[in-house]
Amino acid sequence: MLTKTCHRRAFLGRSAAGLGALALGSLLDPLAASPSPAGGLHFPARVRRVIFLYMSGGPSQFESFDNKPRLARMHGQPMPESITRGQPIAQLQGAKLVCQQPMFPFRKWGAAGQEMTTLFPHLGSIADDLCIIRSMHTDQINHDPAHTVMNTGTSISGRPSMGSWVTYGLGSEAANLPGFVVLTSWSGRNPQPIATRMWHSGFLPSRFQGVELRSTGEPVLYVRNPPGIDEGRQADVVDAVGALDRLHDAVVHDPEIQTRLAQYELAFRMQMSVPELMDFRTETQQTLELYGTKGADGSFAANCLLARRLAERGVRFIQLYHRGWDHHNNLKDFMQVCARSTDQPAAALLKDLKQRGMLEDTLVIWSGEFGRTPMAQNNKGDTGRDHHIRAFSLWLAGGGVRAGTTIGATDELGYHAVEDPVHVHDLHATMLHLLGIDHKRLTIRFQGRDFRLTDVHGELIRKALTS
Repeated sequence: MLTKTCHRRAFLGRSAAGLGALALGSLLDPLAASPSPAGGLHFPARVRRVIFLYMSGGPSQFESFDNKPRLARMHGQPMPESITRGQPIAQLQGAKLVCQQPMFPFRKWGAAGQEMTTLFPHLGSIADDLCIIRSMHTDQINHDPAHTVMNTGTSISGRPSMGSWVTYGLGSEAANLPGFVVLTSWSGRNPQPIATRMWHSGFLPSRFQGVELRSTGEPVLYVRNPPGIDEGRQADVVDAVGALDRLHDAVVHDPEIQTRLAQYELAFRMQMSVPELMDFRTETQQTLELYGTKGADGSFAANCLLARRLAERGVRFIQLYHRGWDHHNNLKDFMQVCARSTDQPAAALLKDLKQRGMLEDTLVIWSGEFGRTPMAQNNKGDTGRDHHIRAFSLWLAGGGVRAGTTIGATDELGYHAVEDPVHVHDLHATMLHLLGIDHKRLTIRFQGRDFRLTDVHGELIRKALTS
């Protein structure tokens, strides 16, 4: 019989039958039941960390990485109904579907001749470090559910984010910072909203959720002690609360108590580490000029430099959201604004990591939640493009990635991915693989079934891997 002070978790934890203990052990350490030769990994890792440059709003592939000469030749003509019949459309329902040519010229960059827009000259200068994928596709045609798919592998809200899965499986090498950090910025068109659930831990223990650092002002609210409270008094409070929580945990055996203890202690350590992290005075003028920033000013450039500093300090998953890519109208102007804001910093991040010997054990991903239509969307005379899920582009760089390569292709009008199609699940599976994790084995049992980031899907993007 359970007493008032012996909760269900305590009963399972103390069960002599052992089944409850095994289940709890699996919950707390998902890799303990699948030993591997590389310190808890399923196989030797190619990278130690991920930096995800998230272009929120859906950047147009036709003005970035997927040139379509036939689309240019058909500019202003009706889009063939054979292509669009029965296909999901976001805002162009009932409208006349007209072909829209790429609005900027393309050229071949680097020794490998990677074809990219002239809007990205800095990325073009390091094209031989990029693996461009032109055949991405996803499931959801509106922003919020599409963000959810890209971040959690499903359109169902409440599931763990990819950064949470990574830190749950591998932990963090950062002693004084969270293992999963999020930074945000925006430029151009009114920023399309994002939600904190995109970096939430879902049903994983809450210590694995992402922590947003504000890139201007106080990076973390209340990280500094109020007047009259010094480090010693703060330590006394943390120690006292920890002692009380441990006494309670001895009775109820609740894993969430251990999470809160860890978070209290981490928050205490962050009072010293975060101000030092944000102090750009330790960076050389040459480095600041490389990124195009003067300091922690909230720009994408500053956040890219912060991403490198976070990586140096052992943060496992770093996600930069740059909003403003939702170009339903006036795409030509807004695309230039977003390109100017992101091209130099993204290239600088790769150059900086490379010169410090860190790119070889870092995976960098550049992507939005979906792409844009090959059909024009005309809003008050300013031409834009609607949401598109059948084909879009992204790039990868870093350890284990086949650099100077373009993978996949779309049809002549850029509507469907027709060669080597890659789903978001495949991207997640490949990311975990490079981190040393078999995506099929990183699971947690919840509500009677085993869950994983890729659900029941996901294949490695083998053409993107060096081996």
